[in-house]
Amino acid sequence: MRINKIFLSIFASCSLTACSYLDFDESVGQTKEEVYSTFDNIRQLVTGVYSFLPQDFGVMGNALRESASDNALYVWNTSAVYKIYEDKWSPSITIDDVWGTMYTGIQAANSYLENYNEEYLELLSLNADYKEQIEKFRMYPFEVRALRAFYYFELIKRYGDVPLVTKTLQLDEVNSLKRTPYTEVVDFIVRECDEIAPQLPIRQNDFYLETGRVTRGMAMALKARTLLYAASPLHNASGNRELWKKAAEAAYDLIETGWYSLPNIDNDPIYDVNGGNEILKSSQLIFERRNGDSDSFERLNLPIGFEGGNSGNVPTQNLVDAYEMASGEPFSWDNPEHVKFPYEDENGNKTRDPRFYKTIVYNGSKLMNTVVETFEGGKNGLPLVGATPTGYYLRKYINETVSLSPENPISKPHHYILFRYAEILLNYAEAMHEWQGGNNPDYTDNEFPLSARATLNMVRNAANMPDITESGSAFTERLRNERRIELAFEDHRYWDIRRWKMGEKVQDIYGVKITKSGTYTKVNVQKRIWDDKMYLYPISQQEIYKNPQLGQNEGW
Repeated sequence: MRINKIFLSIFASCSLTACSYLDFDESVGQTKEEVYSTFDNIRQLVTGVYSFLPQDFGVMGNALRESASDNALYVWNTSAVYKIYEDKWSPSITIDDVWGTMYTGIQAANSYLENYNEEYLELLSLNADYKEQIEKFRMYPFEVRALRAFYYFELIKRYGDVPLVTKTLQLDEVNSLKRTPYTEVVDFIVRECDEIAPQLPIRQNDFYLETGRVTRGMAMALKARTLLYAASPLHNASGNRELWKKAAEAAYDLIETGWYSLPNIDNDPIYDVNGGNEILKSSQLIFERRNGDSDSFERLNLPIGFEGGNSGNVPTQNLVDAYEMASGEPFSWDNPEHVKFPYEDENGNKTRDPRFYKTIVYNGSKLMNTVVETFEGGKNGLPLVGATPTGYYLRKYINETVSLSPENPISKPHHYILFRYAEILLNYAEAMHEWQGGNNPDYTDNEFPLSARATLNMVRNAANMPDITESGSAFTERLRNERRIELAFEDHRYWDIRRWKMGEKVQDIYGVKITKSGTYTKVNVQKRIWDDKMYLYPISQQEIYKNPQLGQNEGW
């Protein structure tokens, strides 16, 4: 029996080296039994499925997806990200179009799940490491199913309804596919997570020292995130509170395990000078994408005026204003003391939420032991070409041990967080609060012994910030603000704006004009276009030409 090569018009060609084993057929003289009869071959097949994980925080023409939210902007207006908020994208001009990529990953997963057979490995039973290897390989189908579920989540958060495909297809089948309702895809993801989670190890490093692979926590975290999105206004037009309860249950199931904890911000490897590359040591890390040595993130985002720096993704005043004063008091431009000492007081004491200093480079702060000058005429400020128009540069995930010097170049590994414990706590707090109609942040019962307020304050306390005491709509605003700053530049804000349906509220983008003498004036630096059709992505016209049954999202 031989594996047939499958040509799928809906799927992009697999261009990643790890995918070479997906197309074994007669032309390469490999039978299915031969392909699946060595540990190395199977490992490469599974690695191929992993290779479709996001390897950054949403790069679109060098811009992070964060720069398509009100948290940031990309300095260079030639970037594709400008097409999103200038309403210059369309089914014919797509941006961030992962349709082909994700379906290729799904195809790879389906192919593996259909063809893997442990019997093919029996010839290796006399190998000294057979017992260890076979135990690892028995885990692979569950890992692959988790990855497939994740890829479906990446599709539905962009496109809504998408074809649900759980087997390899022939060409005629592919080109007649219809989109599966969003809720049915959600149900599929949840079922998959429920079925595979008990089969996965709690920690892969406890399983023959494997690391960087899918774990039980990842499957549970994916379920929690999926249900949170499904309960949100974008996909829950009727306001069904039971959907919020399901999201709270999923998040609490993971919290209750006690597998993860939230370190104090001063001790969390996520925030160290290695740009978060020590995250593997963090007690709150659930799942990450590991990349090799590189200097591209630093090259794109270090300030103009730094050797090799290109400014890139710069925080906005909108985000800066979201960081409270260290006392917990919201920052206000109407407060003269706040404006006079926006970051430090006259004695050099820091005046804002500690997370601000670990996320944002501001005028007078140090980066790579160099004082940054973003005031007008400063060495990193306007009118220099490419200088930040907002007055800020990005610090989070910048690895300060990287060198862009041609004489002494230094690259370092870069790891990107896909799930961490702080998100799960914030998911739970939001779901609990909304389940109770936004009116009772202190609600608990036997099933949910943690209140929304207590959970939110756990995140704040880890950042050395005081408790939130508000209730009602004021609590909602503080909760959403907490999510914004805690998860800044981790590819959440862009999607939160959409699932909360608040796109029309984030059109004005602000920066700050700074004089050398130290005066700060808030200025509007960008006016963005919003249209409600943007809550979902357009399906590429190319895909619709191939299969008119797909239809198009409303407004596109």
